[in-house]
Amino acid sequence: MVMGRNNEIMNNSLQIDFSKFELEGAAFDYESMMSEVGYEMDEMRKIQLELGVGNTPIVELKNLTKLARKYAPEGKGARIFIKDEACNASGSFKDRRASISCYHAKKLGYEGVVTATSGNYGAAVACHAAKLGLKCIVVQECFDSEQVGQPEIVEKARKCEALGAEVVQLSVGPELFYEFLKIIEETGYFNASLYTPFGIAGVETLGYEIVQQFNDQIGKQPDVVVVTNAGGGNLTGTARGIRKAGNTSSQIVAASVDLKGLHMASDKDFNRKSFTTGHTGFGVPFSTNPDRSDVPRSAARPFRYMERYVTVKQGEVFYITESLAWLEGLEKGPAGNTSLAAAFALAQEMDQEQIILVQETEYTGAGKSVQPQLSFARKNGIDIHFGNPDDEVPGESIILPENPGMIKARDMDLKRVYKSRVKNILSQTEEDLSDVELEYIAEELNSTIEEVQLLIKEIKEGV
Repeated sequence: MVMGRNNEIMNNSLQIDFSKFELEGAAFDYESMMSEVGYEMDEMRKIQLELGVGNTPIVELKNLTKLARKYAPEGKGARIFIKDEACNASGSFKDRRASISCYHAKKLGYEGVVTATSGNYGAAVACHAAKLGLKCIVVQECFDSEQVGQPEIVEKARKCEALGAEVVQLSVGPELFYEFLKIIEETGYFNASLYTPFGIAGVETLGYEIVQQFNDQIGKQPDVVVVTNAGGGNLTGTARGIRKAGNTSSQIVAASVDLKGLHMASDKDFNRKSFTTGHTGFGVPFSTNPDRSDVPRSAARPFRYMERYVTVKQGEVFYITESLAWLEGLEKGPAGNTSLAAAFALAQEMDQEQIILVQETEYTGAGKSVQPQLSFARKNGIDIHFGNPDDEVPGESIILPENPGMIKARDMDLKRVYKSRVKNILSQTEEDLSDVELEYIAEELNSTIEEVQLLIKEIKEGV
């Protein structure tokens, strides 16, 4: 009964009527939905600064840049920078999402907030709920059916509890969304989902800051901005902020860990992966079907902004995580280092005077460092050794590169995943697509109507 009323429950919990953004057929008015946020950029930045969020530093990784140049062709090896989002109140870029969501919940008079998360976002919501005097419930998939959980996930649950949240811990499976809906309806709390317009708009300040800081401190903009991609909100919000600040030149590159073959909702596979976010198990399905999330229309639409999508291997991310600590004295979690591993490889394609930026880092802790995760993987039968990362098989092996020169950024075929996105849209209608729907798809793919029509033709012809 609860699942049958999910849109009604979501609309009530956000005080947004998503139906008013629906257009013809499968199309909807994305920008009108985003305008529902109601806060200008300066206002959001002020809110966040008062809550200890934002104005995080950009840091040049000179030693990692030097190492990349050792393996790059002559004259290649761009300068590598990170934006250190670990300096936010709870230690990740997700503070930006949570701060605006919790502020808005307080403004609307809600008593508390609810979110479903693997952990980082839950910690951020708990942090800002505490600051604003709101109650907080975090619904989290923590364990497999044997009640065994990854060190990273268990550590995140502890952090949520330490910040005053009530954590509802579940085993992996379809009941997460059901429990989430039930709690929202029973409590009447605000839905602080990752995928609301408030959550995505909160990340826009990150992109806006990047542009301002590079103008003021470096005197030029990054040539490439690499973003770890999972549910798509990180990339969407950052890219929107970059564009709103007037930077239309930086290439936006998505990066995910290759976990091909592992099913994210599988009890068997749950503890056979060493990454709980930033991997293809989220990055691909949430890009090709963004409205699978816990709101009627997701505000995370990464295909509207990404210009390249690359993958890296688990072993490469663990390797770069330790390299960052040993060479730069910075201990960061694997999710942010997913994009750093990609940036390390991509920098070697670029000229030395160019700049590549990793747009976020995240907090660390007992469950975020390398050894607990690798030890847990060994206990689950994963073979860990040094060798060629190309031979890595998710769920069976983690292969650390024998040398840094073996770290690669492997291009995903964007045309193939675009076709998956279009197929998902076509499945929503039995009629020929209208001009409004074609225009909507073109916006979704940052493309032209003519290119969309060609994709549809190839899909129907089985090409």
